[in-house]
Amino acid sequence: MEVKKKHLAILGSTGSIGTQALDVIEANSDVFTVEVLAAGGNADLLIQQALKFKPNVVVINDNSKLAKVKDALLNEGIKVYGGEEALADVVQMETIDMVLAAIVGFAGMKSTLAAVKAGKQIALANKETLVVAGDIITSEARKNGVNIFPVDSEHSAIFQCLAGEFENPIEKIYLTASGGPFRGFRREELLNVTQKEALKHPNWAMGAKVTIDSATLMNKGCEVIEAKWLFNLKAEQIDVIVHAQSIIHSLVQFRDGSMKAQMGLPDMKLPIQYAFGYPKRLSSNFPRFDFMKYPALTFEKPDVETFSCLGIAYAAMRDGGNRACVMNAANEIAVKAFLQDKIGFLQIAEIIEKTILKSTFVASPTIEDYVHSDEEGRRIAEELIPMLR
Repeated sequence: MEVKKKHLAILGSTGSIGTQALDVIEANSDVFTVEVLAAGGNADLLIQQALKFKPNVVVINDNSKLAKVKDALLNEGIKVYGGEEALADVVQMETIDMVLAAIVGFAGMKSTLAAVKAGKQIALANKETLVVAGDIITSEARKNGVNIFPVDSEHSAIFQCLAGEFENPIEKIYLTASGGPFRGFRREELLNVTQKEALKHPNWAMGAKVTIDSATLMNKGCEVIEAKWLFNLKAEQIDVIVHAQSIIHSLVQFRDGSMKAQMGLPDMKLPIQYAFGYPKRLSSNFPRFDFMKYPALTFEKPDVETFSCLGIAYAAMRDGGNRACVMNAANEIAVKAFLQDKIGFLQIAEIIEKTILKSTFVASPTIEDYVHSDEEGRRIAEELIPMLR
């Protein structure tokens, strides 16, 4: 009997997660097929992907590249659209079974929310969606019977540890962090680090934005907030532990004191495939773990004084309201400025803190409030950059 393939929409197909997702799909072409490909502005790679995977629809967010993509795919029978509004419409197509939300940053929220409201199952790689508007996204998911399958390796690990444990309350979770390229550095050693140094992650191959966030520990801070919404936890139930080898991807502690950990080599294809194939574990040719190559696994507390972004994220989570939305907006601007050599590494956290202090606090935000908070946070952060030069 022929198995019905799962039709996937890959949002952010030209990024690190998107390209790895397409590798997973290619390796499991009897199970998955690509229905939609969407990208920001990398028209050349999007065209290559479309010619290879033959989706029904392609969307490019940068309208200035729309004509180029249309011309390249003119004779392929592929519908081509441009812009954010088009993407929010496309993800609601009846032919889509699951949406991979892998558009980086606040830009990914609108299409993810549209997919959730349309009842599409979500494989979530865009942590900012829950950081910015976790209350609204999770509420809409419950209302529309949508499952959110985490693709972040840490949250996928927690999700995997909870299999068969849904009746057992979580006492605590531990999100592991590699510590990034500057683990063990003191503040004075970070004053003059370069973007080249910050982009050398010791374990994971990721996009530039996520790699810098990993170096500042803001990535871990965002994961803490994401975990709150995914697993309905309080701040005191979420801890972060530095695990330099990145073999244990996270742990769950239950009320009887027992703990579960999910382990594996650092490879994003595994959590991507797990989300796509859930509840089945599909076979793979991924490299297998060799205990003899890792005779010792180490753990240490994160240095929140040197890497203050983690503490900022915890504070934003405890404050609630629109705090995390403003934090995320300021971080996106600050990381961009660092990558453009406009500010130093330590000034990323400084900009975020000052932006939060200057921004308007909204205790119970609507989606429109989140949009306005994002705009305000970006404006304030942009204004702060010249002052720090």
